Amino acid sequence: MGKFKMAHTMIRVLNLEKSLAFYKEVLGFEEVKRNDQPEGEFTLVFLGDGESNGHQLELTYNYGQVVPYDLGTGYGHLALRVDDLEAAHAEHQAKGYKPTDLKGLSGDGKPRFYFLADPDGYKIEIIRN
Repeated sequence: MGKFKMAHTMIRVLNLEKSLAFYKEVLGFEEVKRNDQPEGEFTLVFLGDGESNGHQLELTYNYGQVVPYDLGTGYGHLALRVDDLEAAHAEHQAKGYKPTDLKGLSGDGKPRFYFLADPDGYKIEIIRN
């Protein structure tokens, strides 16, 4: 058996265009691949961050879904790294995405992360690189 490698993470979205706009405009992701399956009544859109590791975020849009998905208690969050945490936080705040305050875990008082949510309520942690 060979080594396993991360391929993608899938989340279901209620409004594909709204979610695409969020992930492209707010986080800088790019559409890598789209798979429309009209007979299966769904569309899959794969987004990448432009890095070479290849891990992608798959947005699954099910036709006819009108009720927001129940995120349940099992989902935690996606985590993304950024070089300038304070600048990213200020930009997200200025654009009205309501990030949490900058927070830190170690005793040095230095901010290390914050959270924001996508249009479906999925939490995203932004971490200092």
